[in-house]
Amino acid sequence: MTKEALLVIDVQNGMFLEGEEVFKGDRVLQNLNDLLTRARSMEIPVFYVQHNEPMGKRFEHGTNPWAIHSFISPNMEDIIIQKTTPDSFFNTSLHEELKKLGIEHLIIAGIQTELCVDTTCRRAFSMGYKVTLVSDTHSTWDSEELTAEQIINHHNSVLRWFADVYPSKDIRFNLL
Repeated sequence: MTKEALLVIDVQNGMFLEGEEVFKGDRVLQNLNDLLTRARSMEIPVFYVQHNEPMGKRFEHGTNPWAIHSFISPNMEDIIIQKTTPDSFFNTSLHEELKKLGIEHLIIAGIQTELCVDTTCRRAFSMGYKVTLVSDTHSTWDSEELTAEQIINHHNSVLRWFADVYPSKDIRFNLL
């Protein structure tokens, strides 16, 4: 059986600022919290990826917007990976940490659908990981051309080339 991990990308306070929240942010947090609870109960490793920006930017290291959202706070055994680009693997220790644990299957959730979630799904697939995208635990904002809901739906469709796509209620973790 393939060893799996839950990868939570950029679910940070700065994504939920009042008046600037991601689309259906409360629902995403609740679904993600439920998924985290199930993963931890089955001792599935949890990885958080945290976006970092230079001093003076929204996601400056150590600031409140940079912090992982308190509703899904990491546990002591969770691994936190710092990144500076939309690719959770680029110039990070993610691949090495996954290999240490023998992880072959990534279950991906997080923010921002069309950037970090999309890029990480594609990169993980290209690196040989089995990928599952949790369709109701990623989000974004409206763009000038599309609503957030359209962007999410589009990516849930397109990313099927790189990942299995299921809602959180249908995620079944492997017992090893």
